[in-house]
Amino acid sequence: MSNGTKTGKPADTRKINSGKIARKSVKWLAFPYIIWMAIFIIVPILLIFYFAFNSGGAEEFHFTFENLKNAIDPLFTVTLLKSMQIAVISTVFCLLLAYPLALILLKMKKRTRNLLVVLFMLPMWMNFLVRTLAWVNIFESGEAGLINSLLISVGLHPIQFLYNDVAVIVVMIYNYLPFMILPIYTSLEKIDNRIIEAAKDLGADSYKVFRTVTLPLSLPGIISGITMVFMPTVTTFAIPRLVGGSQRLIGDMIEKQFLELNNVNLGSAISIFLMILILLSMAILRKFDKDNEQGGVV
Repeated sequence: MSNGTKTGKPADTRKINSGKIARKSVKWLAFPYIIWMAIFIIVPILLIFYFAFNSGGAEEFHFTFENLKNAIDPLFTVTLLKSMQIAVISTVFCLLLAYPLALILLKMKKRTRNLLVVLFMLPMWMNFLVRTLAWVNIFESGEAGLINSLLISVGLHPIQFLYNDVAVIVVMIYNYLPFMILPIYTSLEKIDNRIIEAAKDLGADSYKVFRTVTLPLSLPGIISGITMVFMPTVTTFAIPRLVGGSQRLIGDMIEKQFLELNNVNLGSAISIFLMILILLSMAILRKFDKDNEQGGVV
């Protein structure tokens, strides 16, 4: 017994030391990400705060709240509310389309399911602007547009599809729908079928199983999908410019301040308000997810 104890201690010590070495090597592997995050995330955020509270240029700093006051004007409020409205509508439609699609994918054979997932991801391999410009060609007025050329060919009058909120919402749904499907599909795939079978054995019908088991257990995927769709839709500026015409959103306003008017201070101030809005939205969604992470009960 004593020999076993003596021979066991060095082995345990070697395991502990090897574990410490492995943890140190893993920490070293994290340094490139830390450097990348510092350069492209932390530094830009600090610059935004620097210019938002600065009344001078890049070389001189004079603390002021004037930029924040100027950012809160009727034009900013109206544009922000419109951006929120379009983002919410786009996110809701993405959710209504993505959840049934994820359920359908889950019931298919594995090979067919994997093929369809790749097909959903295939458009994402193309450039974002190329995908958006493709919709410009589809919605174009007259014979230049695909839909209107078909309408004219059958004797119908062409319809103005471009340069309105509907066009912006449709293109947003197309671009961001995969970001809603994949998290929901992943959450549904992780649900243990034995839980569903147990619910049915207890007398729950299909609707009650979905309401009390499937939907609550897939809630993390829903929250993740909403976050991944809502955040880019509320801040986008390329889609409204290409298919919305004069339909300006909050992202367009910030871009205009930085690139056209060269008013970095006001653009940074507007960016801070938008950043606060996004952080509040994320906090609400995370709190809602935390309260329901245990799933449902039949």
